[in-house]
Amino acid sequence: MSSVLVTGSTDGIGAEIAAELARRGHHVVRHGRRRPDPRGVGDFVVGDLASLAATRAMAAALPAVDVVIHNAGWAPRGDERPVTADGIEETFQVNVVAPYLLTALAPPSARLVFVSSDAIARAKLDVDDLQLARSWTADAAYANSKLALTALAFALARRRPDLRCNAVHPGWIRTKMSDYSAPFGVARGAETPVWLATSFQPAAVATGTFFHDRREVRLNEQAYDPAVQEAVVRHCAVLTGIDV
Repeated sequence: MSSVLVTGSTDGIGAEIAAELARRGHHVVRHGRRRPDPRGVGDFVVGDLASLAATRAMAAALPAVDVVIHNAGWAPRGDERPVTADGIEETFQVNVVAPYLLTALAPPSARLVFVSSDAIARAKLDVDDLQLARSWTADAAYANSKLALTALAFALARRRPDLRCNAVHPGWIRTKMSDYSAPFGVARGAETPVWLATSFQPAAVATGTFFHDRREVRLNEQAYDPAVQEAVVRHCAVLTGIDV
């Protein structure tokens, strides 16, 4: 059985991913911004992904695992562009920079699963303005951050052929991010991420691919463009001072 880190696993899809992996006998390391009631939680790591310092500290505290599921995500609300104490647009920091930094600093694993979204189908990255300083809206910030995350996953797959990296759209799932208005429950959202984390069939799960409902899909060609991938990596490297 594998050991798996699931970021953002105190509620929603992440909590169900962690629970399903545990039910299957895998060792799960859960993550959240705050430590919950310790009863029945098992291994747990704390880290605020909207802070570079907290993300670095989290990476230093992580045990070695076989698989990392980058599930934690954030969607802005309202009309004001949010900026963290690090001077980074918050959606981009949580959804892109934090997974980048954890990948760079945490003990190496053999498989990475990046929880993306079908919102990338409507996204368009300007490699000179990845944080949308000139044209920010809440919807564009979320969609573009998930496209940048997907490009990051594919950049890692291309740069490191020894590491299997995949992105996944979990579906429109009832969580607090969707205001619980979506048609599907968290079990449906967890199904494909769990499958990607535990499948040992390389022919079925090739690295550098995007999945929904266990089927490979292509939702935005920018994610597959090496120039876009490298632009995302370079921007994250500048923001963090670390190159993957």
